[in-house]
Amino acid sequence: MTPGVVQRFVRLDERLEAVLALLHTGTHADIGSDHAKLPLRLIQTGQARRCIVVELNPGPLALARRNVARAGLAEQIEIRAGDGFAPLNPAEADSASITGMGAGTIAAILRRAAPGILPPTLVLQPNDNPAPIRLWAQESGYHLTDERLIDGYWPYPVLRLLRQPGPDPAYRNLPLAAALRYGPHLLQEAGPLLAARIRADVSRLTPLAAPGRTAQQELDAAQDALKVLNGQTDWAGT
Repeated sequence: MTPGVVQRFVRLDERLEAVLALLHTGTHADIGSDHAKLPLRLIQTGQARRCIVVELNPGPLALARRNVARAGLAEQIEIRAGDGFAPLNPAEADSASITGMGAGTIAAILRRAAPGILPPTLVLQPNDNPAPIRLWAQESGYHLTDERLIDGYWPYPVLRLLRQPGPDPAYRNLPLAAALRYGPHLLQEAGPLLAARIRADVSRLTPLAAPGRTAQQELDAAQDALKVLNGQTDWAGT
């Protein structure tokens, strides 16, 4: 911290507080950081020793620089201009976060990362259904170790992924399509926010569903999710 600068903890909204709660790391990279508030709090709370802020757009990049300088943390938070993980070096970061984007966009950023760049821990907060991220994780050697659903303008999912060998045990004995759509940990927890979302999906999809339609597949997943919430657990082999 720069001498003479009075440190005030940066305030985060509930979704970023949930991301913060899932991180305790050495060097952390925040991809598409915008205002750099998450890295600032990580340093302020001692949950990271060093942060790398990556931002593509000039306006948010300048905002991140101002916020870091104002907090007196330029020695611990480095700002880099660039797209996705491209500005990072292999094995440079211990963890990374991507927040506030669509799940498809986040999955595409992860796929574009060069070999050896992605860190072992990822915390991701998409603004829509995170099924593309969960599917990417299964295909890419990451296990889903924790997930949260945060109430806001809409329910915000927060996922913590850890690079691990073998099949992800989180999906064991669960209907796969439902677990990918709604989250294996969230289904097991059966919280009221998820239950309300699943029931709303069933109501919305029922009049649209017909054999061969995407709506039918989504309805089947929602109905299977309801069965899990109601205690049906005989999904061995799915």
